Formats: sequence, C-alpha cells, structure tokens
Amino acid sequence: MAIDQIAVERLIGQFERIRSLSEKLASKLQNEDTIIQAMPDVSPPKWHLAHTTWFFERFILKEKNSSYIPFNPKYDYLFNSYYETIGSYHPRHSRGVLSRPSMDEVYAYRDYVNTEILSLLRDYGDEVPKEVEDLIEIGLQHEQQHQELLLTDVKYNFSCNPLLPSYTESSSSPDHTNSRQKSQVTEIKIEGGLVEIGFDGPGFSFDNERPRHKVWLNAYQISSHPVTNGEYLSFIEAGGYEQPEHWLSDGWATVKKEKWKHPLYWRKSEDGWYTFTLTGEKKLNLDEPVCHVSFYEADAFARWSGKRLPTEAEWEYAMSSIPIEGNFVEEESYHPMTSETQNKSPIKKAFGDVWEWTSSPYTSYPESKPLEGALGEYNAKFMCNQIVLRGGSCATSKWHIRPTYRNFFQADKRWQFSGIRLAGDLT
Repeated sequence: MAIDQIAVERLIGQFERIRSLSEKLASKLQNEDTIIQAMPDVSPPKWHLAHTTWFFERFILKEKNSSYIPFNPKYDYLFNSYYETIGSYHPRHSRGVLSRPSMDEVYAYRDYVNTEILSLLRDYGDEVPKEVEDLIEIGLQHEQQHQELLLTDVKYNFSCNPLLPSYTESSSSPDHTNSRQKSQVTEIKIEGGLVEIGFDGPGFSFDNERPRHKVWLNAYQISSHPVTNGEYLSFIEAGGYEQPEHWLSDGWATVKKEKWKHPLYWRKSEDGWYTFTLTGEKKLNLDEPVCHVSFYEADAFARWSGKRLPTEAEWEYAMSSIPIEGNFVEEESYHPMTSETQNKSPIKKAFGDVWEWTSSPYTSYPESKPLEGALGEYNAKFMCNQIVLRGGSCATSKWHIRPTYRNFFQADKRWQFSGIRLAGDLT
C-alpha cells in the first residue's frame, strides 16, 4: 500500500519543519555548550542532534535503500542510544567525552541524511510504501522528544555553571513575586463509570498508547489548575521536607540522601526565593505552576494537602475533550507561565507548561503489542519502575502531544518540567 502525492509532499514538509526546529534550538548555543553532560541522565546537545539523525539513517536509509553509503560507519556505535538488537553502543554516561565529531561534522551529517531521505521519498514519487511513511513519522516523533530533552538537558547543564548563563533572552511575563494571589483552584467532579482510554483513530500514536480499552473509574474530583509555586512554598514553610509522615519510604530515603529542601533550581536568598530558568535566574513567581519536582515530592505534597495524585486513566478521561492549547515550545517562553487559554473547559492548563505526575506505574495496556524488530525496544522494555506523566510541558511541541500520550520517568527524576495536579475521591 502506498500514499498519494499530496501525502508525500505533506510528509516532506513535516520532515523539513521538524528537522529544522532542532537546529533552531541548537543555534542559541555556543560550541562549548554542546558537549557538556553534567550528569548521566542528560545528554550533550551535540549528541541529541546526531542521535536523531542516526535514527533516520539506521532505520530507514540502511533498511530501505540498498545503495546507501553511510556518512561515517563508526557513527552506528557512537549514536545508537539503547537498541541492543542492533549492536553495541557508546555508554550513555560517557556521551560528554565525545569532543569529536565536531559540531560542523554533526551538521554535515544531518545535511547528508536529510538529503538522502528527501531523495528517497522523491524517488518513490507517489509510490511511497506505507511502511516507509510510518518509519519517517516515528523518526519525527522521536526527534520532537529529543528537542524537549535538548532543552531540559541544557537547562541542567547551565544550572551547574556558577555564572548561571542564559540559553535565551528573558520573556516579558508579568512578575507576581511579592504577594500570594488568591487561589483560582476549584475541584471538578467527574462521574466516572465504565470508560475508555487509549488511542484509537487516525493519526500517529506510540505503541504504548494502544489499544483503546475499558477501565472502571469511581467518581472522583480533579483540580481545575496545576499546583503553583506559592502553594508548594506553603508545603515547604510548613516543614514538609522534615516530616516523614507525608512521604513514601523510598521518597523519604531519597530526601535524606539527596538533602532535598525544595524543588530543583530553587534558591533561597535574603530577599526571597529565586529559580533558575532558561533565561537565567529570576525571582520566583508564586503564581506559576510549580515544576522540577519528583514523583516523590508530588506525592508528598498531595498527601500533605489531604488529596492524592490522579491515576493516568482519571487524568486522560478528564482531559479527553479539552482542546490542545497552551504554553508549548512554539511559544518560545521555555518556562511555565501564569497565563491560560480562554477555552470554556473548567479544567485549565491541561496541556503545556508542566508534565503532570500521575500515580500510575508505567505498564503495558491489555493486549498491547510492541513494534516488530528493533523498534520494539522503543517503549516496552522500559515498563518497570517508572511512573506515568501526562499533558506535555513548555518544552513540548504542540504538534506532539495528545490526551492519550504517556510520558514516563523514574520516581526520583526532577530535571524535566514536571509538576502536580491534585485529585481526590468523592465519598
């Protein structure tokens, strides 16, 4: 089965748009910024640019074009991330030692692979196999994930520099740091019952979003807004980080081991609280959604508040009819904002700004089947010891997110734009 010429041109346009955004994001960096890896969880920006290119080369050009000549055969080892069935790869924690290839060589690599992909599509004409279209689509979705990782990794890398450098110019968002605004939060009641979640329809989805299936939800309530910095500060000031009764056992052990006292990037000064952002350090805006908290912190805050985190099924069902609008990477704020869209839903800021922790472990859906071949490693093998987040963030593309999208990280991770929305039982 092949796709028609209009679909081919649409695919080419999408390919060029998404690939160019990666380079636009990287263009704000100096060459020295592109090789830093301040902790094993982050990757250097240069590696992100090369790895996303390797993905197209390895899974499309090498598989679908018998005459393809690799740009550099050694890149198959350097820029494979974790695909064991393909072969060995450079250790993740050592990506920061790769001073070579240079950035110029990585950009040449990207240009080379781009040209080869576009040539392959045009050679097919209106006979592009559906399999090739699907591979390009997953490659582009994969690149959008790495665009977000590039931003979160740069932020962490920069935060480790005593100069606290800025990635980009400061936004002109209003500053409400001097007083706590009256909370706008209301509790939205959801009837529940036998409902369906998961992806089923036209368009792209990852294998971990399928199949659509039935779940039972007891009646519940979910907060109209995510938790703000001001609300979280109340938890800190009430001694939340010193009171073990709010914490899961592993969470409390992590708090003591890591000496956590506040979210990542916060700093207390004589004149108040500050937070590090991609536009440099600034005074903490109490009305912005709190971010860079772990699942452990989100769960502890919920318990302290007399609430809980929503399950991923509760979250998806509540958000399923809300328009995909919000503060995404296209806004170029690169930081959670106080402003919200004007849609009529009583639930606000469902998408963008911050990923919202759920209480659900990351596991497969009933009758879910991973992709065949090496791409079967894309999601399925990570379904252990991780927690699901929903909704996207200020570093996510608007064209990447949907209500069924499942993000996932270990419970202690904080360097992503992760935040909190509360839920509760109706009893």
